[in-house]
Amino acid sequence: MVPQSNEPISQVASNLGINDGVLRRWIKELSASSKKAFPGNGNPRDEEVVRLNRELADVKRESDFLREAAYFAKQPK
Repeated sequence: MVPQSNEPISQVASNLGINDGVLRRWIKELSASSKKAFPGNGNPRDEEVVRLNRELADVKRESDFLREAAYFAKQPK
């Protein structure tokens, strides 16, 4: 937003609701690192934990669905 607008960094930061120092640091990091704008410090293990948490949530939803289906199957018609 900063390069595309004619507003000063402080005004853009104010519009975004962040400190202008933070925005200045982000701009500096972006210009210093041409490969990735914001390189992460995570490791593959973190990605695996996220994947496993998603898988666990899916399994829980399936379990809840099957439990409800079994309940309604037992109800007299």
